[in-house]
Amino acid sequence: MTVKFGTSGLRGLVTGMTPELITAHVQSFLTACDTGGILCVGQDLRPSSPRIAGDVMEAARTRGIRVIDCGALPTPALALAAQGRGAGAVMVTGSHIPADRNGLKFYTTQGEITKADEAAILQHLGETPAPPATPGTLETDTTATQAYVARYVNAFGAAALSGRRIGVYTHSAVGRDDLMQILNGLGAEVVELGRSATFIPVDTEAVDPDTRAQIVAWVRAHGLDALVSTDGDSDRPLLADETGRVVPGDILGQITAQALGAEVIATPISSNSGVTQKGFKEVKLTQIGSPYVIAAMEETQGRVIGYEANGGFLLGFDAMAPAGPLPALVTRDCTLPILMTLYAGRGGIAARVAQEPPVVTVADRLQEVDPAKSRTLIERWQNDTAARADFLSALGKNEAHLDLTDGLRMILTDGDVIHVRPSGNAPELRVYIEAKKSANAETLLAAVLDTVKTAL
Repeated sequence: MTVKFGTSGLRGLVTGMTPELITAHVQSFLTACDTGGILCVGQDLRPSSPRIAGDVMEAARTRGIRVIDCGALPTPALALAAQGRGAGAVMVTGSHIPADRNGLKFYTTQGEITKADEAAILQHLGETPAPPATPGTLETDTTATQAYVARYVNAFGAAALSGRRIGVYTHSAVGRDDLMQILNGLGAEVVELGRSATFIPVDTEAVDPDTRAQIVAWVRAHGLDALVSTDGDSDRPLLADETGRVVPGDILGQITAQALGAEVIATPISSNSGVTQKGFKEVKLTQIGSPYVIAAMEETQGRVIGYEANGGFLLGFDAMAPAGPLPALVTRDCTLPILMTLYAGRGGIAARVAQEPPVVTVADRLQEVDPAKSRTLIERWQNDTAARADFLSALGKNEAHLDLTDGLRMILTDGDVIHVRPSGNAPELRVYIEAKKSANAETLLAAVLDTVKTAL
């Protein structure tokens, strides 16, 4: 099957995302979920996105829905625009996966769809509702990105990053110009780097070695205080310090949560466990995926935030930023953790990161892995103690505890952690490592990837 509906909405090969399939899923979403009779539609910069966005808008208008075309913009900017209108939204994006794939992210009037919404959408899939007497109207909104930029410039203030020289790796991220505008608006000197006319699939959770080397070279060559970027739809952050070292997304989450005065943290089990040492009132560990994080946030009243290991940050309460209010936005956002870490690291990003608990997490993935093979391997290791012992023996490790919350998470006798799971939205097998020292984590990650590749 080339297209799958699940944790990240609809996602798969562009060749499989036919007008008929898109129409079926969009109309099922409109039947199952509250959109207030209005649908905001956005898109990333993939070559296939304009066509798919057109299919989405036509499907909604056929149901009599008022459609607002927001054009190419960051996913959190679309979510903010829909929230302000009491509307639903569909973002056309494949996030960080290659350009031969694309997807749809769905939003109700309450924000990102939940696991319950997913089930309801699937239940109505295949129904053919009667068309309304007249089709829905089509409007264009060119102000959504301006509102998103203003949100952060007003909250942080015109001098928040004064004197800082910040590189922006723009590549093909849909929010590249908005991010540069925000940084300029906060007083930073911005150096644009690496703009691309073709789509580049940047995964902020598993930055490849060539990109890491390029980041180090850019930071040194341009004398940068930091370098920032995002994934394709600009809801996941990438930030490198003044040495060019990439700061893990979950560390950005820890720093941002503390700076905002959050009390309760909801984060997947793959996130850095150092968050449990920071004195928050409660840390809720979830399965991997923003719907699970949102579900945990909804169970909590008060100053709750969520974040993922990829850095996407969900603000669950009306907070105060350095210069003004920052209303809640319960969707994955890249800009808030970037700005808050830059602001908190005014004396140096590396020094601020060094204040976090001494727990190191690294991650990578094996790409183009048959999902069926991934599931079979993980299930065998989950159920067969001897098979797990053989796997760990090849690494010189022994298991102390097993966690099956999401995939296979093995806590080892030396305190290290190996976590292996199939991706929920791409043909990939993800590997997460936690250790006390960076060198040990990187070495173990490489060894696990090799061993898993052999096992597959």
